[in-house]
Amino acid sequence: MTQWIEDPSGGRDRGPAALVRAWAEVMVRPSRFFENAVAPGDQAPGLVFAMLVVLVEETVRVVALGDYPVVADQPTISAVLWIGVMVLLITPAMLHLAAAIATVVLVPMTPDRAGVSETVQVLGYASAPCLFAAVPVLQVRAAAVVYGAVLAYVGIGRIHRIPPLRTVLATAAPAYVVFGYGFRGIESVGRLLAKWYII
Repeated sequence: MTQWIEDPSGGRDRGPAALVRAWAEVMVRPSRFFENAVAPGDQAPGLVFAMLVVLVEETVRVVALGDYPVVADQPTISAVLWIGVMVLLITPAMLHLAAAIATVVLVPMTPDRAGVSETVQVLGYASAPCLFAAVPVLQVRAAAVVYGAVLAYVGIGRIHRIPPLRTVLATAAPAYVVFGYGFRGIESVGRLLAKWYII
């Protein structure tokens, strides 16, 4: 079995190759990945992972969908500025907000829970499928955010050692923040359901 953590107190391996392995592992073996890769107090790898996912996702969104605000009739500068803000400011802030919400929900559920740092890492790694959240195919965008929410559910349940129903309760609000709002999942899933005449 692949060993993702060299030192349990120091988080997972670093570097480009480790990021690619992490993406593949969390996509296909999430339970094992979250068990081995999430370490207390080591947010950096998870944050970097999420920031790179957002970098790709927002770049595709800008190029393929043209979905970004243009300031002062300067589309190129506006695009670069938009991507930079989303990656460097919005992503860390949103992950920490979502992790804080999850923690508030978890407090009455279990006294023996993992920390905020571990939840940040789970949400960061759960963003893996959102690499495809801006491709110009509605079904792919919707599937990406839904699978991201599923990965968050798996990870939160695993690191906090809570049963399925409590995991749903703990995951709902942070998943809405990260995948519904941050990766525009409410829009893409809503449009897909409307297309299928479900809503």
